[in-house]
Amino acid sequence: MRDKLVSLNLAAVVGMTVGLVLFASGISEASTRLSRANAEKLLTQADQFYQAKNYENAIDTYQEIIKSGFEGTSLYYNLGDAYYRDGRLGLAILYYEKALRLSPGDEDVIHNLKIANSRTVDKIDALPQFFLFQWWESLLALLSVTGWTYTAYFFYILLLASIALYFFAKSPGVQRFSVYSGFVTVMLLIATASLLSVKVNRELNVRSAIVIEQTAAVKLSPDPTSNDAFVIHEGLKVRELNSVGDWVLIRIQDGKEGWIQQSDIATI
Repeated sequence: MRDKLVSLNLAAVVGMTVGLVLFASGISEASTRLSRANAEKLLTQADQFYQAKNYENAIDTYQEIIKSGFEGTSLYYNLGDAYYRDGRLGLAILYYEKALRLSPGDEDVIHNLKIANSRTVDKIDALPQFFLFQWWESLLALLSVTGWTYTAYFFYILLLASIALYFFAKSPGVQRFSVYSGFVTVMLLIATASLLSVKVNRELNVRSAIVIEQTAAVKLSPDPTSNDAFVIHEGLKVRELNSVGDWVLIRIQDGKEGWIQQSDIATI
């Protein structure tokens, strides 16, 4: 009898636990739907503010959506447009760059980013690169991390299909075809996986930023009393190398390095 009671109690506990999990899951799903519905409502409001040329309210509303945990190419693109129309060039470039990070091949984003960059004060020539490195960088920029991930999955599935075709095919000709196609697919999978690995590593370890102040003094050391190394202006893209307190060590495209206050830049 005791064993049965124990079993019944355990069943009751398990049942209650499963019920609570399902209830919590239902609440979470409903909350997600509510948040998404609220974000879509805010997006409509922001677009209306933008069309009415009320750029400050549009910016505030777009930012509210981002603070709620949402992101997207169109969201960043529209916010960049709003900042551009409001005369805040640095922040416009920042959000165009964020949109480009999600969708590297988006022609509208690329076009608007070029226009915004053409208005920046600093025209800095990048250090010359060997043509193979230029090709490599162009290839990396074709897709985002998500895009390269999907591409790697595609070639992986294609490889599995080639293997399956080899074992199930009865014709020697089909088997030879599966071997050749499998070899090519392996090469493409290795290349794609390499590109994905480099892309992920850069996303995690390489940090770029945009100057958001009209004029920013770059110091020789992380000290406000230090001498100026050089001066840069709003909209310039820089590379973040290190940080000490409220100071960030940056490098610009021509190779110059120096320390800038964190508040003068925004990380992409």
